Amino acid sequence: MLSKIFTTVAVVASLVTAQTFTECDPTKRDDCPNPKAVGSKPVDVDFRKGANSFFKVADGTSLKYDTSLGAVFSINKETDAPTISSEKYIFFGQVDVTVRAARGKGIVTSFVLQSDDLDEIDWEWLGADNAQVQTNFFSKGCTDTYDRGGFSAVADPINQFHTYTIKWGPKQLQWIIDGAVVRTLENTGIDGCAGYPQSPMQIKLGTWVAGRADAPPGTIEWAGGVADFGDIPFDGYYQSLRIVDGMGAQGATEATAYHYTDRTGKWESIKVVNGGNESKPSGTSTKSSSTTAKPTSSGATTMTTVSSSHTASSNGTITSTSLTPTGTTGNGNSETGSAEPSVSTGAAPTMAGNMAAMGAAALLGYLVL
Repeated sequence: MLSKIFTTVAVVASLVTAQTFTECDPTKRDDCPNPKAVGSKPVDVDFRKGANSFFKVADGTSLKYDTSLGAVFSINKETDAPTISSEKYIFFGQVDVTVRAARGKGIVTSFVLQSDDLDEIDWEWLGADNAQVQTNFFSKGCTDTYDRGGFSAVADPINQFHTYTIKWGPKQLQWIIDGAVVRTLENTGIDGCAGYPQSPMQIKLGTWVAGRADAPPGTIEWAGGVADFGDIPFDGYYQSLRIVDGMGAQGATEATAYHYTDRTGKWESIKVVNGGNESKPSGTSTKSSSTTAKPTSSGATTMTTVSSSHTASSNGTITSTSLTPTGTTGNGNSETGSAEPSVSTGAAPTMAGNMAAMGAAALLGYLVL
């Protein structure tokens, strides 16, 4: 029942408009610095061991670290928005995050990839919904429509850790839960709001208050209601991450930065920089496999094979959705997931935009207009 309620609420949230933030947009300026690359060496972050220098902590953010739970993102008042951001970027690749979402109506936990030209790929958990997670994407900061979001079922995300993956290539993007693909987006080559996210992105993690007393009604309803601060703290837990940089997905052996050669923001125009040398992508790639290996907590690897499609038409409306995973998830239980199509008449606000309105500490901006 709660799943149906929140799918309906996503429609109401179409009343909300948002604007994400970037310090320098290379599709509008020619003097933006080249984003630094993660490069060829995968990055493993285990917050159970404490803070990690891969991430920059936003001003005003104070995190605690638990040897079992990991980084504790705590909300105690309306203006709290603990946020961390990577200073290095991936240009395609894969990010796996093991997280337990914060409970509480009005509270949102977010894992986002975002580029300097405001391409964006999102996971968002609503603290009043313990049955599903929202996925979303944005192209070049376009918020003229909000019809690209969808909800996927997940078991008890507030009380159980799950591993959420973004597997991103030049031709295909997949959202994965515990090894099972729940949504797939193909790069159709169209532009506008339904355009494919394709420029180098940094990783941003945070929690924030969408259910503020002064928030627009659509935002409050989407978030499950006004947050009750008589019930603090609202804690989200990021346990660990693994980050693999695709380095343009064109066979580069190393990358130190990425260079926009024009203002299109198209992946084919972005060069991989290795030291002082640049190599331009050739425009070809290998499509992502639909078989995913997921390590379990015991160290064993579970293989999950899926058949999935979730394709946007030229106006951004989801035209088809199917999902038939087989095998076992990370908790050892056989499951069948579903990727619900978004509705062309409604949407939820973007995470990257929403957070700055929650306090100056957040590096992710949101302006309610």
